Amino acid sequence: MTAAAFLPWLIVAMIIVAAIQIGRRVMLWRQGRPAAVDWIAGLKALPRRYLVDVHHVVDRDRSASRMHVPTAGGLVLASGLLVLGLIPALAASHLYWALVALSFMVMTAGVVLETQRRYPRALPRLSLGRWQRLPVYLGVFAVCGLLTTVLAALGNPLPVLSLLLFFPTAAAGLALAATTATGPMRHALAGATHLVAHPRPQRFDPEAAKGEATGLRPLDLDAEKLGTETPADFAWNRLLAFDACVQCGRCEAACPAFAAGQPLSPKHLIADLAAASGGGHARAYAGQPYPNERATGGAAGAHTAIVSPEGLVHPDTLWSCTTCRACVEECPMMIEHVDAIVDLRRFQTLERGAVPMKAEEPLAHYRGCDEPNGRPLFERTDFAAGLSLPRIVEKGEAEVLLWLGQAAYDLRGQRTLKALIQTLNAAGVDFAVLGGQERDCGDLARRLGDEATFQRLARANVETLSRYRFGRILTADPHALHVIRNEYPAFGGAYKVVHHTAFLAELVESGRLAPASLAGRTITYHDPCYLGRYNGEVEAPRALLDALGLERREMARSGKRSMCCGGGGGAPSADVPGDTRIPDIRMGQVKETGAKTVAVACPQCTAMLEGVTGERPEVKDVAELLWEAIEAGRRKPAGAAAARELEPA
Repeated sequence: MTAAAFLPWLIVAMIIVAAIQIGRRVMLWRQGRPAAVDWIAGLKALPRRYLVDVHHVVDRDRSASRMHVPTAGGLVLASGLLVLGLIPALAASHLYWALVALSFMVMTAGVVLETQRRYPRALPRLSLGRWQRLPVYLGVFAVCGLLTTVLAALGNPLPVLSLLLFFPTAAAGLALAATTATGPMRHALAGATHLVAHPRPQRFDPEAAKGEATGLRPLDLDAEKLGTETPADFAWNRLLAFDACVQCGRCEAACPAFAAGQPLSPKHLIADLAAASGGGHARAYAGQPYPNERATGGAAGAHTAIVSPEGLVHPDTLWSCTTCRACVEECPMMIEHVDAIVDLRRFQTLERGAVPMKAEEPLAHYRGCDEPNGRPLFERTDFAAGLSLPRIVEKGEAEVLLWLGQAAYDLRGQRTLKALIQTLNAAGVDFAVLGGQERDCGDLARRLGDEATFQRLARANVETLSRYRFGRILTADPHALHVIRNEYPAFGGAYKVVHHTAFLAELVESGRLAPASLAGRTITYHDPCYLGRYNGEVEAPRALLDALGLERREMARSGKRSMCCGGGGGAPSADVPGDTRIPDIRMGQVKETGAKTVAVACPQCTAMLEGVTGERPEVKDVAELLWEAIEAGRRKPAGAAAARELEPA
């Protein structure tokens, strides 16, 4: 018997070791809450989810894609072929061993590329420690397996060398299998299972409503415990998701809080959550630390509080998140970081009352007057004095219901709303507002973990809206758009909600508006997270800006991969200090384009970017730019008529 004949049995041994190791994790996942999973649908969808959805994200980093495909493909193919080697007729075939050698050769090429990413110096966003040893195990397994099978394909001319090569192959292979519980290979098996049992299977379905993929799910306010305190409070498939993390650091590189030096790294947080369910992280975290890391006790366990002085995660880490979903967008394993963060916030807010000091005021205002700013509801339309702003209570019905939102109370936001209202009137749109009947949509309360206040506001707004007839709800606030469109249906309110950029683009395209050209001006567009990433609307604002003849320059981070302004998720209310401010970083990216103006489409983005001090590009809402073009179009005919009157007879 040749040494190569032992390779199939090595694969069997590796499978047994891996099964025992992953079984340890399964027992930990079972400590989580029950979760309904359609296993049949998940298994059917697994090939597409892995080969299309996952690799679509992986391929954004071409070096990672070029490394991962041959390494993983070669490993799986070589292992699968070796298992077939248990059939005597195949094991006796030189062609068979040549095919196995070819698989190992492909794997070797991938390992070479992976080694270049980690040696002599690893990319900063990659984790080290056991992850740094992974290319060694893979390399030894691939190279020694390649040489062993090449010798077998040649008729085993050097039996002693073949035998000597088998031992490092076996050692490396068993080492790889042993890491499926606590090491790097855990992500391979956990990742595939996670894709089958994903908590949000709708995100893989292009036909599903966007809200099913991004909207927060209601919390049962009658539950014994509100929110998530311990790992056991997570659903079991969320514990599984934490183990699927490949420690690639893409979420960390995209995180605005991390970039600003706030104590949050999404990668570190997921690693902590995975370690927490396993009884603690005795091993040191091998990635970059949380910026300006806060001290924690390090206690862990399935029933140990995660966020506490004794736990693994400091409260400041939790409250640094802007809920922008950049981490989710960049994660190749489709992990839902934001869901986990909001679940943890809910417990802090509802059970412990432990919110950041500056967040106490808006939450108290919510409970007192249904507005986070403490202003009376009847003052919502005060800014519109002198404008034609019909109330739906007087009309009873309208083609469009304009949702004013928080911008109605803010001097800067009022400028955007005035431009929008004047534009609607110019186009002859049949619209109306709720006026004093409009409560806040509840976005801030929900992101700060106050689910009780959000649900009360949602039900009250749905009840108010049910009194009137309208075709669509129009809003200039992507946060209100997202909440009303995607999260109100759970409370009986299903509405067609459109963002003002999409609606205005419709009016221009249909000819109901005739704006003049603003050619000669350079502009860049900042995508709001809750419009682009959460709701997939990236084309309408650009189409509208292009219709105005503006020279549009894209930022390096744009579209669904845009960088957050820092204004979402209650982050300004939490006000966790860092090394710099997120809007300052974003404005720096604006300046890199050389554009004189940055177009925005969200009142929070406007406020954050206008808060950047020093010399900077002008900040203009898309509605303001359109109204400017409309007024310019009106002035041209008047100017032409005056010029004709001055001409000599």
